[in-house]
Amino acid sequence: MPTLTLTTEQIIDLIQQLPLKEKRIILLELVKETETQRQERLDYGESQLRRLCNERGINWNTLSDEEREDFINDLIHEDRPCIQ
Repeated sequence: MPTLTLTTEQIIDLIQQLPLKEKRIILLELVKETETQRQERLDYGESQLRRLCNERGINWNTLSDEEREDFINDLIHEDRPCIQ
């Protein structure tokens, strides 16, 4: 099957010609994809935080929300002393 190559501008022009209902369907599909990518990034970030906690002998699951925030803050600022 041949492949059709379009520029971004051409795609936008084609979408703009669609009825509103069809535009909405396209938008919802794009949002689903974005949400999936967002969840993948969140899962990856959490796995990295769990790994860093484990390396420091800390159990991520037992930390309160405030302790988790403190842990992340300490990670962000570990290269400089925190002002108390």
